[in-house]
Amino acid sequence: MGNLTSQFFANVYLNELDYFIKHKLRAEYYIRYVDDFVILSPSKAQLEIWKNKINEFLRKELRLELHQDKSKIVSLSKGIDFIGFRNFYHFRLLKKRNIRKMQAKIDLFNRREINYEKFFKIFQGWAAYASWANTFKLRSDVIKKLLSVKPFNHTCNSFSVLQNPF
Repeated sequence: MGNLTSQFFANVYLNELDYFIKHKLRAEYYIRYVDDFVILSPSKAQLEIWKNKINEFLRKELRLELHQDKSKIVSLSKGIDFIGFRNFYHFRLLKKRNIRKMQAKIDLFNRREINYEKFFKIFQGWAAYASWANTFKLRSDVIKKLLSVKPFNHTCNSFSVLQNPF
């Protein structure tokens, strides 16, 4: 994703795309985060038409192209990948890659390759991010696992925050 300035410039540069999709195509349900976007419609045929028009607009106006492998039309019932979550109609899950990365951080902490303070900051960020998905059981399981790790069975000032990061 790069640094914050590249995210900023992506948002500025793709503002024209936002205008095109919302005002020219009149897509009612359009969401964009930096260079990733989703359009929802009950009509697969409409989405095909919009996809072609968007790709044409991007090529002519912004000298960009939709990523062939990532630009696809899928049913929301199968879930769509967007901003690190697997999004469904009525719920959202954390992507498995994100869970594996947190597990790797726990393993580093268990092997004492990262200290408590650094790990605790990582964990708080992850728990806050994960809370946007349907992850109550997952976060509870991670906390139970952490409570069995030595530095956590001793009393510390931030322990109460760790017990309830939701």
